[in-house]
Amino acid sequence: MAPAIAPMKPSNIAENSFVKALAESSTLNSVPSQFAFANDSRGSHSDSIPIVDFSLLVSGTPDQRAKVLRDLDNACREWGFFVLVNHGIPDTLLKAIIEASLEYFELPEEDKRRYEAKSASDPIKSGSGSVINTANHRVHLWRDFVKSYVHPQFHCPEKPHKLRDVLAEFSEKTRYVARKLLQDIGENLGLEKGYMDEVLKLDSCFQLYAANYYPPCPQPDQAIGLPAHTDHGLLTFLIHNGVAGLQIQHNGEWFNTNSPQNSILVNTADHLEILSNGRYKSVRHRAVVNNEATRISVVMANGAAPDAIVEPAGPLVEQDGRAYYIIMKFIEYVETMLSNRLQGKSNLDCIKIQQHD
Repeated sequence: MAPAIAPMKPSNIAENSFVKALAESSTLNSVPSQFAFANDSRGSHSDSIPIVDFSLLVSGTPDQRAKVLRDLDNACREWGFFVLVNHGIPDTLLKAIIEASLEYFELPEEDKRRYEAKSASDPIKSGSGSVINTANHRVHLWRDFVKSYVHPQFHCPEKPHKLRDVLAEFSEKTRYVARKLLQDIGENLGLEKGYMDEVLKLDSCFQLYAANYYPPCPQPDQAIGLPAHTDHGLLTFLIHNGVAGLQIQHNGEWFNTNSPQNSILVNTADHLEILSNGRYKSVRHRAVVNNEATRISVVMANGAAPDAIVEPAGPLVEQDGRAYYIIMKFIEYVETMLSNRLQGKSNLDCIKIQQHD
């Protein structure tokens, strides 16, 4: 998921084009100034990102399930990321959603421009090179994107035509997996059975589909696909086309992720940190670019129902003696991403209750 960022305003031919078109220009041999983002995109390679076998949570023996529950708990506490395998979503569907998303980016620009964001609440948004604010200047991101709300109401771009059915099925399948994981996470937190479903109103859970297109960049160390951020919601699912680019921060160091194409990379997001009263962490991550191959990522952000109150779980607050986060409706939290991003704080920083000794 991306941080909340405003759509780019066209001012010249480079800015007015989608990044895909810019990257395909035969005259492009350096990063245009409006994309300049000095960064150290190097990351350490790690095989330590936990692996969680979903099939053993569903149908394993009691001993197998107990072990995977421990793996899941460790992943949420120590890493905030894990690779989900044997999740039951067909490989053909994962491939189909990647291909349909790619077809969207290959549409004529006029078809994509109809979804340029007019407001933060637009159910479908599409754009290119979104603007972030740094200490000194505004920077455009080296990516094109499309986003749509797919649950509890389903929205989808009209083209390509095959995207609608594929996305609807992908939403349904991922919703089941996310709900099961959240139930198991509730068990790990010592919460009563059914607590997560009831408090988060998971029958009406919020889902956001996002596809990102990162074309080759002539100077990958001088641009950024997505800067470091955390995600709103509970669990974010990510799949990709086999081209690496996602990095996660662990113990102050950046790590390259390496997840097989038929797996799902899952990260614990802001609202899970809030609900766990800080036991689980929403971890910063970023998307870096390369100069060789186009990277496609498809994200499904899974959150509470829009009108659900997201707050630390009562039993955990009782254990801890206090809540570490303020109470807020899910949709209100999402909207604060726009209002607070200019203040140099993350969304979580803005709602943490400060301790005074």
